[in-house]
Amino acid sequence: MMECEPYLVPAAEASFEEEIKKSRFITYLAHTSTVDTAKAFVRGIKVKHSGARHHCWAFVAGRPTDSMKWGFSDDGEPSGTAGKPILAQLAGSGVGEITAVVTRYSGGIKLGTGGLVKAYGGGVQQALTVLQTKEKVITSELSLSCEYNQVSLVESLLAEYAGIQLRADYGNQVDMTIELGSRLVKEFSAKLTNRSGGRIILTTGSDN
Repeated sequence: MMECEPYLVPAAEASFEEEIKKSRFITYLAHTSTVDTAKAFVRGIKVKHSGARHHCWAFVAGRPTDSMKWGFSDDGEPSGTAGKPILAQLAGSGVGEITAVVTRYSGGIKLGTGGLVKAYGGGVQQALTVLQTKEKVITSELSLSCEYNQVSLVESLLAEYAGIQLRADYGNQVDMTIELGSRLVKEFSAKLTNRSGGRIILTTGSDN
C-alpha cells in the first residue's frame, strides 16, 4: 500500500536569496508536518520580514502525493504568478511535509507576470538544490499477548524486523505493545503466527 511507503521530508531548514531587477527575493524551506505548522511557519517569516511587501507561500503538509494537504497563496501578487509556481516546485520535488515562503522586497521595477513566475518558482527550485532530506518511515503500533516462555520468540522477531517494544504488562500473561514499519506488518504477523503455532495474534493500533 502507498500509505505504508516511506517518503522524504526536510532534515533542516534551507534558504536561497537573489536580486532580480532590484527586487530582493528570499526563499525559505522548512519541515512542517501538518497544515497548522505550515501556516505557523509562514506567520513566523512574515514577522521576521515585516517590512517586506509580499510573502508568497505554498505547502505540502503530508505525503508528497496527497494533494488534499496542499495549499498556496500569491499574497497580493497577480493571480497565478507566485503561489502556484512555488507549489509546482514543491510538488515536483518528491519531498513531503514541506513549506516554502518567498519574501519579496520590491525594487520599484515591474517584472511582469512571466518574470514573477520565473522569480518565485526559480527561487524555490534553487533552495531545493541545497535542501537536506531524510526518510520518514511510516510505522504502526501493534498489540499482542503471549506466554512468558514466548517472550524471547517475540523479541527475536522484533530484532529481525527492526521493531521496538513500547510497553509490556506482565500479569497472567505478557501484554505487549510494539512499533513496526508499516510495510513489514503483514510479513511479521505471518511469521509470528507461524512460529508460535498460531498462539500469538497481532492486533493493530494506529499508523504514525
